[in-house]
Amino acid sequence: MKFSKKSEYALRALIELTAHYEQALPLQRTQLAKEQRIPLGFLEGILLTLKNAGILSSRRGVDGGFRLLKDPGEVTLGQVIRTLDGPLAPIGCVSQTAYQKCEDCPYTDKPSCAIQSVMLDVRNAIAEILDHYTLEDFVRNAEISQEKTKAKLTGQRQKTKNVSSSQ
Repeated sequence: MKFSKKSEYALRALIELTAHYEQALPLQRTQLAKEQRIPLGFLEGILLTLKNAGILSSRRGVDGGFRLLKDPGEVTLGQVIRTLDGPLAPIGCVSQTAYQKCEDCPYTDKPSCAIQSVMLDVRNAIAEILDHYTLEDFVRNAEISQEKTKAKLTGQRQKTKNVSSSQ
């Protein structure tokens, strides 16, 4: 399953908004676009969708911009992706939010369907992961990953420096 560019950009913008959540100041869309390298026109539509879903609030004017309406610990990645891309289910007959009966499937009238069974497992696995992680978790994991990368680079530089000085 592949998520849309829209969801990817939304998560990047939400990382920025989550990092600034405690400051209680809105971020301007131009700042979000620049910091996260998101095309401004595309970002505007994403921000509006997230605002209409009750995830963001906005304020007009010179000091205006966007901010998280809810605590980052209350917004799951699953909520964000469903808002932008729709159901997580790979096929309609296993969706819990947008169920669609399979009209052309020969197994519709049968007691079980092998495809449905497997796709339900796929849907449940995806939902379990995405509904488990909040924006707060997402940002925390990103920060930990950055710290590990910095530590590795520092360690590599130190090893190189030690080898150079011993020669």
